[in-house]
Amino acid sequence: MESTQKQIVTRFAPSPTGFVHIGSLRTALYNFLLAKKLGGRFLLRIEDTDQGRLVEGAVEGLLRVLNTVGLHNDEGPVLVDGVLSEKGSFGPYTQSQRLPIYREQVEQLLQAGHAYYCFCTKERLESVRTQQQLAKLPTKYDRACCALSNEAVESALKNNMPYVIRMKIPEGQTSFHDEIRGTITIQNSEIDDQVLMKSDGFPTYHLAVVIDDHAMNVTHIIRGEEWISSVPKHLILYKWFGFDVPTYVHLPLILNPDKSKLSKRQGDVAVEDFLKKGYLPEALINFVALLGFNPGGDREIYSLDKLVEVFDLEKLNKSGAVFNVEKLNWMNGQYIRSHSDEELIELCKPYLSAVLELDPAFLKRIIHVEKERLVTLSDIAEKVTPHITLPAYEPSLLIWKKSDAVDAKEMLQQLTELINSFSEETISSLELIESTIKEYIVSKQLQNGNVLWPLRASLSGLQQSANPFELIWILGKEESLARINHALSLL
Repeated sequence: MESTQKQIVTRFAPSPTGFVHIGSLRTALYNFLLAKKLGGRFLLRIEDTDQGRLVEGAVEGLLRVLNTVGLHNDEGPVLVDGVLSEKGSFGPYTQSQRLPIYREQVEQLLQAGHAYYCFCTKERLESVRTQQQLAKLPTKYDRACCALSNEAVESALKNNMPYVIRMKIPEGQTSFHDEIRGTITIQNSEIDDQVLMKSDGFPTYHLAVVIDDHAMNVTHIIRGEEWISSVPKHLILYKWFGFDVPTYVHLPLILNPDKSKLSKRQGDVAVEDFLKKGYLPEALINFVALLGFNPGGDREIYSLDKLVEVFDLEKLNKSGAVFNVEKLNWMNGQYIRSHSDEELIELCKPYLSAVLELDPAFLKRIIHVEKERLVTLSDIAEKVTPHITLPAYEPSLLIWKKSDAVDAKEMLQQLTELINSFSEETISSLELIESTIKEYIVSKQLQNGNVLWPLRASLSGLQQSANPFELIWILGKEESLARINHALSLL
């Protein structure tokens, strides 16, 4: 017998109001993972009914971010050679292009007595709200227009009085099941007579989201917990329209370390900012996936394909997840070091525009050594610079702990002779450089610190840097000797 089970369809439905928030990326990711895990479809819908908040180019920016991190949608807006287009059978996927659909549906509600025209002015609504606040009552519409006669409504419409259309919330209570929180019940008396159609002819989020999710066959709605209070309004609309109710999953907040809601006041929250700083897309996806999702076990590094494999709604956390930048930095470093030197050079190129004329072999040696100390790709500019130009430093930098300038000078003079004797084979091999110098230290019965500290300091000019063997290998014989001689002149 042929299965009649509906195909799983999830959606990411942002408003094009600027940058992509980290929380929005997590919402998109979880919707993507669930759809791919269950063999379903992941669609993108642009919710632009609040025309006053639109930012030009935001849709294109959003698509570029999603493409960069690998979350390619099966339906909805797409960029084709940089030009905005659409794919899928249930469009338009931009709400401002669906106005006739909403108008037709809201007319049904008016005819059935589930909605009504409201002609109240902004001033009157503010006055009612103020009085309710003073009386310590819930702030909601007082239904002044709910009882208007048909004649009064027709007269107001004929005289072109501005209006909105509100839903008439019934008595009783509304219950629903959330996959994370279980059963939630809200009394209808707590729900306002929500505006469905605004005075500019655009629907509100609450009307459009219900109509579009049904029209686009959405089966699972994964979104932030701030939308829980809106679910009863949506369920009432589902009932009035005769639509099937989707599965709801409301994600906990992403928090700052102080447990406040993640916000720009305490640091970066835009995905674009993290990408510009040189966080790798795959590291960002891995990190964000674990903000509220625990696959189990000790593993922390997951590719996107592996996340699809292990994703499970039952493993989503109920409590908020703290955005730990240190953890993200660690994870990004792991991904950086997983790349070959050649791959890393390509990834670092946007941050190396000033030094791309460097000898490729020299740059490759720098990348090979410094990748161990990179947190983000943008760090590479700072790491490369000392290898090109020796920083100015004080002579005291060359002296190891309880040693003195005389000893440092003697060590460097002997090292000059040793390095000068290096063959081409030795100077081109990091392993041979290290073994030769270490054998020299042992044969002369010297202390490692007395030899290696002034050598490293003279080659780098820094308190902290790569080890001296790596520095000699990067710089080559001529430049290494020049830097040691400079140190001797300071001593």
